[in-house]
Amino acid sequence: MSKKVGESIIEKAKKAKSAALKLANAATDDRNKALLGIADLLDTGRGRILAANAKDVEVASGLTKEGKLSKSLVERLKLDNSKIDEIIKSVRDVAKSEDPVGKTLSAIELDTDLELFQVSYPIGVIGAIFESRPDVLVQISSLCLKTGNAVMLKGGSEARNSNEALFDVVSKASSGGNVIPEGWIQLLETREEVSEMLKLNEYIDLLVPRGSEQFVKYIQDNTSIMVLGHSEGVCHVYVDRDAELDMAEDICYDAKVQYPAVCNAVETLLVDSAIASEFLPRMIDRYQKAGVEVRGCSKTLEFLTDFKDRYKYEIGQIKRASEADWSTEYNDLIISIKVVGEIDEAIEHINHYGSAHTDAIVTANKETALKFMRFVDSSSVMHNASTRFSDGFRYGKGAEVGISTNKVHARGPVGLEGLVIYKYLIVGKGHVVAQYTGSNAKEFTHKHLSKTFLF
Repeated sequence: MSKKVGESIIEKAKKAKSAALKLANAATDDRNKALLGIADLLDTGRGRILAANAKDVEVASGLTKEGKLSKSLVERLKLDNSKIDEIIKSVRDVAKSEDPVGKTLSAIELDTDLELFQVSYPIGVIGAIFESRPDVLVQISSLCLKTGNAVMLKGGSEARNSNEALFDVVSKASSGGNVIPEGWIQLLETREEVSEMLKLNEYIDLLVPRGSEQFVKYIQDNTSIMVLGHSEGVCHVYVDRDAELDMAEDICYDAKVQYPAVCNAVETLLVDSAIASEFLPRMIDRYQKAGVEVRGCSKTLEFLTDFKDRYKYEIGQIKRASEADWSTEYNDLIISIKVVGEIDEAIEHINHYGSAHTDAIVTANKETALKFMRFVDSSSVMHNASTRFSDGFRYGKGAEVGISTNKVHARGPVGLEGLVIYKYLIVGKGHVVAQYTGSNAKEFTHKHLSKTFLF
């Protein structure tokens, strides 16, 4: 086992660092076998996992009643058999995925018998810090195992029992033999360990925080370790004047209501003024029936007032949106609505107030859609599809370590490809640099090769 009472975070980090090099060189079949073992043990051990989760939910629900924990956080915390089925499928999908480690990315002949290979390789030790959702522990650890990375995990205190149960499953199922090194996965347990973790740049190569805007910003501001992630998900749907309105209504409903407590749920709906009088009343009616609180701009309120007698929505329950609403991630059944003149205003609004996470346009006009997709500067941009598709599993990645709005290394839902880097390998036959300098210097051939480096 990798979890020992009284073991310091430095000791855990050293073990993870030591295990990382061994895991990086474990065979693909061995890593896949360990992943399938995790999936099997998740299935047979679901009773213990659900019992542990029930304890967490009970405590968290009490804190919600006291106003100390949000309802959205409790919703993210909950596990059931259906959720465990999803987790198991996710792990098995990762096992079936192509191994991203050891792939030859490029091969170049520098000179005769002097060849340079760029080969994908694990990053090393991943530090994952996350709030509430215990399934994240399995997602991240399975992706790290597949890519040959050691991982140090710190979940939120509200999911302590769930995290411990899931950690035990992953650790036991993967480290039972001599092939997968013991210590490749470590669990941190105290709040104080987070602050210590941020200082471990000697041992940790990449931090992946998942949680609230304030939480991620704290991580980014208090470490010199590279951070992969996003601080918030202020996502938009823009309904264009050429939209098919039944389709638009279904997409806007799904993007907000299907699961509001996640970062890819829509927070602001933008509606072209040319179709606002027809679309807004029916959309608001449907939102209110689903319990969505609506906050509208002055134009939105004008359109709705004109049609209040024709539809069943309650105009008095619609609040006027504030400036702060346009940049707020609600993670709840709340939506802000703004009427815009045309697509350029929509694009400008999104690029100004959005978080570069996920944004969508609904339109039958392909030229308008292409303009939106080119000029909206977000990691995922949708045409005639819900923002809720922005997800590693739905993107066919098996699972995701998180969603990144960075523009370096990895962007959008980050799966296996985001947890590998590369190294350069040169194979020569006694070559020395002196041959390539001075007045009689040899010239490099720099010829691209169709070769694969074999370890």
